[in-house]
Amino acid sequence: MERSYARTVANRFDPDAPGPALGAFLEERHLATLTTLRPDGSPHVVPVGFTYEPARRLARVITFEPSRKVANVRAGGGPAAGGVRASICQVDGGRWVTLEGMARVSDDADAVAEAVERYAARYRQPGARADRVVIEVSVTRIMGNVPPAAPEV
Repeated sequence: MERSYARTVANRFDPDAPGPALGAFLEERHLATLTTLRPDGSPHVVPVGFTYEPARRLARVITFEPSRKVANVRAGGGPAAGGVRASICQVDGGRWVTLEGMARVSDDADAVAEAVERYAARYRQPGARADRVVIEVSVTRIMGNVPPAAPEV
């Protein structure tokens, strides 16, 4: 007897205006994964906390300078190259979202402070680090499965 499997087709979302259901999902406290490419081209996937700012199409991951993810982004080219491809994926049961775009590392004090502030609002206040940097992903594509909330009865 053959089994039939439901096929889920990912929805595309507007990075500028993700909509209320996706916007709420991106504000809930969930961890995600960040995928970058090592110099040999193999994927490096690590758990992260992140924030997303639709008005700037900007996802932020706070981290520290000597991390592998920072080395991967830096190895892919500097600002002149426009960054390197990266993706952030958040999953909660059947709901999921992937943000794709170009990543770059910033050690600018204002950029890091804003990223820490946004992280603290979504997760918790991180400990102080002198070597803190932020990976900024300029989001060009969002896809996922985030159904609209059921109407209240």
